Formats: sequence, C-alpha cells, structure tokens
Amino acid sequence: MKLRNQPHASDTPSPPVALGGARSNARSGVALIIVMLVVVVLAVLAGGFAYSIKVETTLARNASYDPEFEWLGRSGIELASFVVGQSANIPNEPYDALSQKWAGGPMGTNEALAAVSLTDVRLGSGVLNVKITDCERRLNINIADPILLGQALKTCGVDPVEAGPVSDSILDWIDPDQQTRPNGAEGDYYLSLNPPYQVKNGPIDDLTELMLIRGVSADMFYGTDLSQMDVPRSVTGRALAVNKYTGPIYTNALRDMFTTTSLRTININTASALVLQVALGVDSATAQGIIARRAGLDGQEGTEDDTPFRSPGELGGVPGINPQAVQAMAQRMGVRSATFEIEVAVDIGGQKRTMVGLIFRANARDVRTLYTHWK
Repeated sequence: MKLRNQPHASDTPSPPVALGGARSNARSGVALIIVMLVVVVLAVLAGGFAYSIKVETTLARNASYDPEFEWLGRSGIELASFVVGQSANIPNEPYDALSQKWAGGPMGTNEALAAVSLTDVRLGSGVLNVKITDCERRLNINIADPILLGQALKTCGVDPVEAGPVSDSILDWIDPDQQTRPNGAEGDYYLSLNPPYQVKNGPIDDLTELMLIRGVSADMFYGTDLSQMDVPRSVTGRALAVNKYTGPIYTNALRDMFTTTSLRTININTASALVLQVALGVDSATAQGIIARRAGLDGQEGTEDDTPFRSPGELGGVPGINPQAVQAMAQRMGVRSATFEIEVAVDIGGQKRTMVGLIFRANARDVRTLYTHWK
C-alpha cells in the first residue's frame, strides 16, 4: 500500500499580496502629512496676523493719545515752573533746599503752594507725577579749571600720572582753539583714530561727550562696577581687584560730579558730599560734616528739622573748614539754584511716557522753559 506524500506547511502557497491596498495606505499617509503642514502654516499665518492686528491697534491707540500726552507733559512742565517760581517767595527761607516742596520735602510752602501737589496729579484722562532736580547740585564741566578737574580726577581714583593728560585733553576739547596743551589732544589726534572724528572746540552739550575725549574711559565716567569684586570702596585712591580683573578701579564717577547746565556756583544745600569734596577741596569727613550740619538733628535730609545754610559764610562753623578760607570758597558756593531739570511721568489708561524739560529761574516771576523732549 502506497502512502501519499502529505504537503508540508512550507509547501502551502502564500496568498497574493494586496498591492493596491499598500499604495492606498501610502497615499493616505502623504495626504495626512500635507494636511498637517497646511494646518501648521495656517496657524503661523493666523498668529502673525493676530500679532499684526495687536500692534496696529496699539499704535493707533498711542497715536490717538499723542495730543493728550503732549498736553499733559507740558502741563507738568508748567506746574513745575510755578512751584519753582513760588519757591523764591517763601517767607524766611532765602535759599533752595531738599526740605522744600519743589524737592519733595514738607517745607517751603506759602499760600500759593499750600494746596499744590507734584504727585498723582489727575488732569483730564491722565495722571501726572512731577520730579524736580536742581542742576546747581553739580559742577559745570564747561567752566571747570585745571585745579577743579585735578581734584575731580583724584577723587575718582585716577592715577596722578594719568590725571594731567586727561585734564588737559578735556580742556582742549572745550576751548575754541587748536592749540594743544602740553599733555592734551586737539584735532590731529582725533582725526588719526579709527574711525576718525572732529574735536569739539566748544562747550560740551551732553555729559556723555566726555567719553569721546582722550583718556576718559567708560569706567571713569560711570564708575567701576564693584558688585562682582571683593574690593573695599574708598572715596579716594586707586586699587586693583583681587580677582581676574586687573584694570584700575574708579570708586567715584565723573557723571556724579558734573553737569553741562548749572551756573558757576553750586548750591551747598543740595550738593552731594562728593561734589562738596571736589568743589571745596576738602576731605570726605569734612564734606560729610557739611551734610550733617544741614540735615538737622535726625540726620535725615528732606525732613522738617533740616537746617539749610542761609549763606555760604555759615560754612565757617563746620568742623574742618578754616573760617578764613570761606571767603575764597564763597566764589564757588551759593544757597540758591537757578536751573532745574523736570521729569513729568504721564500715565493715560496704562500707557506711560516721560517728558523731560529744563527751566531757568531768573526770579520768582521769570521762569523760562529752555527745552522739552520725550525721554
């Protein structure tokens, strides 16, 4: 009897492959990818359109506020002018001091100023906050002489060997001629730089011009940032950092001593200890003594118990100041200010801008606006 050969599983023919179904799945996958790409592109376009609409709406709203901002900003300047003018009419206060209303203090009021406020002033649809700073609290760089510049550079911490060339270069920048001082720099030097530029040969308009002058570095102008350095702060002297920084340390800044808009005399009732130290040529302790004398019993300036100087001659009563030298000091000292910088912060419905102005007070009835601009 013959046995039939049984077919093995491996001999069973495979079913035919569905080629059409595979192609259909591939086409569906490609279509899905295309749809996803289209969705992403549309989403990006929609987002960009929404952002553009938001920007346009904000610009349109700001544009609609422009006249109101201008009106409110100028109103703040006029308010400051009124306060500064009236401050010259305060009975028994023949001085300008940090305790008076114009400076944010509680004193220095009369009948006209009693109800006046410089903060949270609601006018129309906006709110004003006015800040007044006198310029006579700093020295005018355009009338500084070699002695004053030398004292300022020394107080900054500039090496005495470098101070002479820096001082001469500042004076050469300001004077109207092309004659170079022994250690200074005139047009030839600045034209040799890359890129070249012209020497000013005129008054400095903006204090940052100092950094264009040979020898004046950004650290010298702004003061060295000591926040990352384990270096003790001192009023004078030049030190080296203990970390990787090996450059000079300028413990005080030129911008804190000088301005371009003050008169020839500084106001000893508003000047900082640093400015007093430079202007009077005294040490730090004596300058702090002047601050303590005018601050009153509480030692805090801008309060009711302040005792401002009524004349430069009263400096003779400050420990460390030679009374016989006060007369010579008085040529640079005063107790009044004439030039004031105004900042008017305007808020209209959450939109904020700041107008800056400069005013000059010739007398109580003559207060002139010299310029205004938006910050």
